[in-house]
Amino acid sequence: MRVIPIAVAPAAAASEGATTRLTALPPLSLYIHFPWCVKKCPYCDFNSHEAKGGVGAIPQDDYVAALIADVEAALPRIWGRRIVSVFIGGGTPSLLTTDALDALLKALRARLPLLPEAEITLEANPGTVEAGKFAAFRDAGINRLSLGIQSFDDRHLAALGRIHTAAEARRAVDLALRHFDNVNLDLMYALPRQTLAEAQSDIRTAAGLGVAHLSAYHLTLEPNTPFHHTPPPLPDDDLAADMQEMVEATLAGTGYQHYETSAFARPGRRCAHNLNYWLFGDYLGIGAGAHGKISSPDSITREVRRKHPRDYLDAAARGEFAVEQKVVDADELPFEFMMNALRLTEGLPPRLFQERTGLTLASIQDRLGAARREGLLEISAERIAPSASGQRFLNQLLLGFLPDR
Repeated sequence: MRVIPIAVAPAAAASEGATTRLTALPPLSLYIHFPWCVKKCPYCDFNSHEAKGGVGAIPQDDYVAALIADVEAALPRIWGRRIVSVFIGGGTPSLLTTDALDALLKALRARLPLLPEAEITLEANPGTVEAGKFAAFRDAGINRLSLGIQSFDDRHLAALGRIHTAAEARRAVDLALRHFDNVNLDLMYALPRQTLAEAQSDIRTAAGLGVAHLSAYHLTLEPNTPFHHTPPPLPDDDLAADMQEMVEATLAGTGYQHYETSAFARPGRRCAHNLNYWLFGDYLGIGAGAHGKISSPDSITREVRRKHPRDYLDAAARGEFAVEQKVVDADELPFEFMMNALRLTEGLPPRLFQERTGLTLASIQDRLGAARREGLLEISAERIAPSASGQRFLNQLLLGFLPDR
């Protein structure tokens, strides 16, 4: 996504024609955060921590017990609601032993009503040690694997601080496809000193492996990361934009549907868990630093768990988990909703806005009209969708939905 911030006048707050009651609760997903990794990458701003003393020093049994207790404490807020998807992210959750992962999933099934067809994703490191567990992960109930490849070029992998090689990445993909028919590869472009041809080689290689889903992200310099403190030499904005257009054209030509800003899928293989985020569904987030969104008929609440693994485990021993719970104000809901839904290239049906926020569409009519006049939004009786310009300049489009402060 090529983002160029542009100052605009604040939009009017959602008021006229607004309501704050949901007639039905949205689908509910479960996110589980595993906060440890072998080595922290210099671009990563996720809540991940290097396993000091090696992988064997990770207190995984205590952590799994805390995750189970976290779910139990949350049950009164989600009672009776079925889980449509599960995503285990990190960090590197594939560092969990297969016994620990199996115990976690069995405990979740005993406490939560998972849909029989629920998508259950595990993020995995393409290193050979983790790859050797793929069969056991499948036996435990994982039915979708997401591999953090980033690049198939050893020079770029080294620049990104990745611990695997291009050869290990290819072997991991091959092994994953033996055990899973639903595999995602995470890739990055606009890497340090990367050329357009090198970026295209990565995308073509990934597409040629036959996986169900690809995620292609523009490398960004996030605050509080080594790359932000000491920026590497990156492609300029024009070259990065050319790379984005190349990614979209190359994957379209190989049968992938571009359905979200950075997501591409074979027909019928869109990520159910992420779609629930983008369509403003609910999700219970458990684990260190996990975020959640839980709706009731009268309110929408954001939750955050304690961030540092040690603090999370200490609090879990006292039966305390969420460090913050905040009811989202009605005037913040249009931005929160659109920040997710307008990432979808096909947009959304207009009725979904009221169904998921409790606000009438009339409450944002002026904002919608302004975005359409700017050429950023396409509106019909069936869809509200970002235009081609709106997809390119998504931040500019979203600014129009910020509340008036």
